[in-house]
Amino acid sequence: MEKQKKFSVLHRVLHWVMAIAMPVLFITGFLRMYWMNKNGIVSIIQSKTETTPLSKDQMVSITKAIREPMWQWHELFAHIMIIAFVIRILYMLVKGIRFPNPFKSNTSFKERLQGLSYVYFYVFVFISAFTGICIEKGFLEQWKDGIETVHKWGIYWFPIFIVLHMVGLIIAEHSNKKGIVSKMIGGD
Repeated sequence: MEKQKKFSVLHRVLHWVMAIAMPVLFITGFLRMYWMNKNGIVSIIQSKTETTPLSKDQMVSITKAIREPMWQWHELFAHIMIIAFVIRILYMLVKGIRFPNPFKSNTSFKERLQGLSYVYFYVFVFISAFTGICIEKGFLEQWKDGIETVHKWGIYWFPIFIVLHMVGLIIAEHSNKKGIVSKMIGGD
């Protein structure tokens, strides 16, 4: 039987910080893109102020004021996520933590799924963080539209990662890693 991983306090804290930050980022991004998108809110304001019309600038100003607190939460949790991500990468490098290589031919299905989930997670977070930083700081302005498009793909990447993560947990709990969820919550 394979020896179970031990999850240090730092490992667990980083995991749960990211586990909280990711849904906040997803929800605030989703709301900004769909239910609370700028054009939708402007249309609502316009329809509700037909008797006393507002200028387009006034409606945009109101819309920005409505969405600003949500955007502040998105930026706050983006910074938290990036810091936790960088610490996690450094922690893994220092501790020598490795995950299964999903591209080796002799890797089992379970280990291949686990390795692909890690690769997917790290690539997804890196791309989201990089594009978010570019948007926030105004880097690579000549590619602004493309960078924003790629950043918005996080709306689709996040649910895919959650499904992969849950499938992996179910497989782990029904194999030689029984109790891995408990260990990630309460330690060894």
